[in-house]
Amino acid sequence: MKYKVTLNGRTYEVEVEAGKAMLLDEYEAVAPAPAAAAPVAAPAAAPAAAAAPAAPAVTGAGTPVTAPMPGTILKVNVKAGDAVKAGQVLVVLEAMKMENEIMAPADGTVTQVVVSKGASVDTGAPLVVLA
Repeated sequence: MKYKVTLNGRTYEVEVEAGKAMLLDEYEAVAPAPAAAAPVAAPAAAPAAAAAPAAPAVTGAGTPVTAPMPGTILKVNVKAGDAVKAGQVLVVLEAMKMENEIMAPADGTVTQVVVSKGASVDTGAPLVVLA
């Protein structure tokens, strides 16, 4: 099978046979003019993935503790109003089959728990708000 791959403004034409790839051609990528674009038949549509629920908004006053990586919340160890010490585990986040303990960066009081057990989060998503 032959493939054309564009990467960093360069187009590579590659042929793959029996698990081996061979570079056929390499050239500067040029964007086609919008009027010259020919309509292409769309492949059969795959079933649409379920839309991810919108992340809850941070409403509590204070500093949010955010997710360092995307993953799934396995456990939430605190609730609003709890006093926490620096280094205390707030949330357990599973990413790539590893359990990661998300700890309090400083002493404070939990003003809001933004996530719940089983929720999927992206990098930088707020988990808990501390004041």
